[in-house]
Amino acid sequence: MADNLTYAVHPPERAEIDALPGLTLIEFGTDWCGHCQAAQAAIEAALKSCPGIAHLKFEDGPGRRLGRSFRVKLWPTLILMRDGQELLRLVRPTNVRDILAALDPASRQ
Repeated sequence: MADNLTYAVHPPERAEIDALPGLTLIEFGTDWCGHCQAAQAAIEAALKSCPGIAHLKFEDGPGRRLGRSFRVKLWPTLILMRDGQELLRLVRPTNVRDILAALDPASRQ
């Protein structure tokens, strides 16, 4: 399992996320979610191959406004953004290959 399983409990407002420059991978989940725990190694391995992508992790659940603003339904949900615009999302990714394919710049053209 990856070392970084901690999700931020107090996320920023949606406007702050939308104002982020460059590529950012937003991850929604919870520390106790089995699907989130199982995906961590694949997410971290994929991100090591994509050093130009910032990675932010936010706890999601009932009443969590940031997750609702992105219409998150299942965990983990990964949303790749460029300059505040959603490029793609992955829901419950299971392997490095799928994550890398999504994060590959050639696939976003």
